[in-house]
Amino acid sequence: MHDAEPLKPSNTGWLIADVVAETYAFGWSRTQEDPALTALLNDPQWQPYVVFPEEFVQPASRVVRTVTTVSDTKLFDGTLHMAPPPAASLAPRPLFILLDATWPEARKMFRKSPRLDGFPVLSLHPEQISRYQLRRSKRDDHFCTAEVAALCLDLAGDQRAAQTLEAYLDIYTHHYLQAKHQLPPDWNSHAHQQLAALQASGNDSDVKSYQNNS
Repeated sequence: MHDAEPLKPSNTGWLIADVVAETYAFGWSRTQEDPALTALLNDPQWQPYVVFPEEFVQPASRVVRTVTTVSDTKLFDGTLHMAPPPAASLAPRPLFILLDATWPEARKMFRKSPRLDGFPVLSLHPEQISRYQLRRSKRDDHFCTAEVAALCLDLAGDQRAAQTLEAYLDIYTHHYLQAKHQLPPDWNSHAHQQLAALQASGNDSDVKSYQNNS
């Protein structure tokens, strides 16, 4: 995370940690290495992917479009987090590295993070345009951090987690904009109903209740 992001009320990175159990957040520094981040990147159970547009990647050979999926490794347990690997011989689980910042800041982070140079870069090409309304961008293909995470989860085969995160983002956006205009939220909105349905379809012990916290 860029140093300013945790202070912004419009930041969506924290939504990921609310939905996905195995989420890690680190402050970005150009010169200082976080030992916990180094340990995570070196952990053999993970295959890191830096998620970033391919137009900024050199050499182009680093760019990939797919990751090891659920059907390949059978490591997902059907909830919002992944099951422990049953055997060391199985392929490592995908570890998505998202640069949580504005686009100018994220490009700087990408250029000035040599510790990430050895990892493949996952370039996403979604058909939809961004629905994020809390910050303006000149391009429709600029997605907020939570949207990118949902796309990654979907690509890795965890559709339920992806849909839950998308619904949670829609609810957060709705509450944010309603509060900004001093209006009450619509608790019967499509996003609220969708999130409730996703919660009902899963294991209650693994899914947090957002209805009272949104």
